[in-house]
Amino acid sequence: MYILDASGYLYRSYFAIRQMTNAKGESTNALFGFIRSVSKLIKEFKPTHLVAVFDGPRNIAKRTALYADYKAHRREMPKDLLYQILWAQQFCQLMGIPELMVPEVEADDTMGSVAQWSMTIGATAYLCTSDKDMCQLVNEKILVLNPFKENQILTVDGVREQFGVYPHQMVDYLAITGDASDNVPGLTGFGPKTAADLLTRFETLDHLLANPTAVSGKKKQETLIEEKDKVLLSRQLVTIDKNVPIPKEEAFFRLGEPVIGSLREFYNQMNFSSLLRELDSYTLTQPKPESSASTEKLQYHLIDDEESLDQLIQFLSQQSEICIDTETTDIHPLRAHLVGIGLGVKLQEAWYVPTNGKLGLKYVLEKLKPLLENPQIGFYGHHFKYDYHVLLNHHIQVANISFDTMLASYLLNSHSRQHSLDHLSLELFDKVKISIQELIGKGKNQIKMDQVAIDKVCEYCCEDVDYTIRLKEVLAPRLEERGLTHLLNELELPLLPVLARMERHGIYVDVDYLHYLSTELSVEIQALEEEIYEAVGERFNLNSPKQLSQILFQKLGIRPPRKTATGLSTSAEVLESLKHEYPIAGKILDYRSLEKLRSTYVESLPAEVHPNTHRIHCNFNQSVTATGRLSCQDPNLQNIPVRTEVGRKIREAFRPQKKGWSYLAADYSQIELRLLAHLSEDPVLIQAFLSNEDVHTFTASQIFNVPLEEVTREQRYQAKTVNFGTMYGQGAFGLAQLLGIDARTASNFIQMYFQRYHKVKEFLDRSKELTRQTGKAVTLSGRERLIPEIRSQNAGIRATAERFAINAPIQGTQADLIKMAMLTIDRQLREQKKKAYMILQIHDELLFEVPDEEVEEVSELVHQAMVEVITLKVPLIVDMHVGKNWKEC
Repeated sequence: MYILDASGYLYRSYFAIRQMTNAKGESTNALFGFIRSVSKLIKEFKPTHLVAVFDGPRNIAKRTALYADYKAHRREMPKDLLYQILWAQQFCQLMGIPELMVPEVEADDTMGSVAQWSMTIGATAYLCTSDKDMCQLVNEKILVLNPFKENQILTVDGVREQFGVYPHQMVDYLAITGDASDNVPGLTGFGPKTAADLLTRFETLDHLLANPTAVSGKKKQETLIEEKDKVLLSRQLVTIDKNVPIPKEEAFFRLGEPVIGSLREFYNQMNFSSLLRELDSYTLTQPKPESSASTEKLQYHLIDDEESLDQLIQFLSQQSEICIDTETTDIHPLRAHLVGIGLGVKLQEAWYVPTNGKLGLKYVLEKLKPLLENPQIGFYGHHFKYDYHVLLNHHIQVANISFDTMLASYLLNSHSRQHSLDHLSLELFDKVKISIQELIGKGKNQIKMDQVAIDKVCEYCCEDVDYTIRLKEVLAPRLEERGLTHLLNELELPLLPVLARMERHGIYVDVDYLHYLSTELSVEIQALEEEIYEAVGERFNLNSPKQLSQILFQKLGIRPPRKTATGLSTSAEVLESLKHEYPIAGKILDYRSLEKLRSTYVESLPAEVHPNTHRIHCNFNQSVTATGRLSCQDPNLQNIPVRTEVGRKIREAFRPQKKGWSYLAADYSQIELRLLAHLSEDPVLIQAFLSNEDVHTFTASQIFNVPLEEVTREQRYQAKTVNFGTMYGQGAFGLAQLLGIDARTASNFIQMYFQRYHKVKEFLDRSKELTRQTGKAVTLSGRERLIPEIRSQNAGIRATAERFAINAPIQGTQADLIKMAMLTIDRQLREQKKKAYMILQIHDELLFEVPDEEVEEVSELVHQAMVEVITLKVPLIVDMHVGKNWKEC
């Protein structure tokens, strides 16, 4: 009999897992942790009898009648935990798990009663809990299973080993020590070791209380005499009631069968994508009912002879739109070799043309090239940029990209990072697709797609095509309903080939220079290590958070700002807050920064160089960030710092590959602050930009009430921090940490800022309220970020959502503007047949590789496109820089 402390699981998960919500913005952290723990238990122990026990309503009434202060110090249950308990009960019903919730009874008492009864029918009971109170019940037939300590099982000897007393002594032990979490008083000054020693000697609390003078120490003797009634009361409070009325039929406790369809729906509602994927791993005792997908009449065709291919091309040439999916040997498109092409035009039917079959690569591509390059036919896919690259590798350029289901999903749900075909098929169609691992395996045994049997690749590829077609049928109308179709057609789809061109051009990096820089950085890092060791007086592993924590907070006696579940944190945030008072924290931050730059860039970048082009070809993602910004990976070149000397040295490694070429960098100046001025219509802020003032100096003069020319460097820095902090919804605490000042001074800064820029304050409040009403934040171009969490009953989640509501319209608009500028620049460079090309986008900056003879004309072209992309109430300023490497820009 497995008896689950359901309430304990939920409370533990609620505080261990943070910031988890469903599509409605409701907290799901406790529920997710509960499901994970219960599923793990079922998977590992395969129980036949199981019951989830919850605290009943008014569950502490009996004990508060004995002691009014029982659990009195506990805060009221968080509002967003209450409804998760109801969901947990719903989950139990769907999983076939029996549940008990007895009114006016705590879960401990119900669990104890079930365990006691189970002994009478000859069962062994496992109390699944981390609550030490339950150890009083342990005997040969009742054991405690702590699922949070690697399934630690406590037997009679295990209890003795852990607490120093036997299970039958645990009630007396708990009465003596008390329990701070339940506000059980115990004996003053008697800790766990004292309690264990005394019970070893006196056996029982009654015997101890009858012989107080036999205890050494006058103070302890007095306590035993004076607090006798208190400790006896404590014993009553900690004693598990084993006589709670419960069902006493073995059948009640049998684990039932999961209701798979309803579970899928439940997980979907909660946004539990990982749990959705795991549903099929449950072992069911009855056959799984067939889904609608498995009863469909699918027509997946393998095309591997000349006649069939000719007929297919003839049919497809008459279509207005075709779905494509390529199968290749590599996830990196520029290293991928084509294995086959999937094609489709309607649901439940698709064709697969292998390039490694009877017809061969050359023949297939010669036949398909005119079809795929036909501008009268629209082509689409899921993450179509990959397929676009692969076809370009074989000199096929798709002229008409009509849709992309990944980009459509992203535009509809940019707050989610789950836009894969597998995930969306599961979420929208309850379809578990063939996994790539089924075909190529994983780890050491993984093979390439061209080694897989063609008929298996055919089924896999056709399924991808089929479900991409299904996705388009669902997502296209949703885009139309939400007014987002124009963003897909006029911005994201046209940007796709622009990004592909940037990725194909790549960027040259001087590998020899990086090797030299690696040696130089190693010397710097070693010197910094020695400084830190000298400052603390011993050597230790600087990369070990545990050892570092011991050095800082135990040896050096630094007062820790906060504690985490795993101990005293040494995170960057913590060290930043300490560095003004403790220089050692600053040195550790410097060490980490240098070490990260060395490992992430200096030593890793040479491995990213393509063997044929001798350039780095990173990947720009259109469907990752919630605000609409592009992200960059493999490698991420958007994160190389420009404000540190080491960052600038790394940038020096990037230079044009050809002689007689230069880099041109075009950077929007204070674009987000200018957008804040435009959106808020604040007259003071607008005037600062119209007068071409340094806005940070201007803000400092406003806050500190001094003339512009008298603003100090420190005042400008503080004003700059306030300017940018405002856009991110930063409060006094965050500002105080950044500036190294007290919270009251930071609060005064913010107050003065809003007094001067009162329209900004109105805009921020309006943004939050509008998002609260609509559940979304919207950019100037209509891009949406859904923020349902703004209505959350959890204050932490709600505060984060309010920051998103403020920042999304500003950062999202900035992202849209630079994308528009990129489209214009790319088109004009090609129309004017310039040799120059765009190679990088770093949020508000564009980088170009330009022949020296074109620098002047291209600079003018780029500048004009960027400043004229939109008309605001303040001018857009673009800083232009030319150099022989990225650092010089």
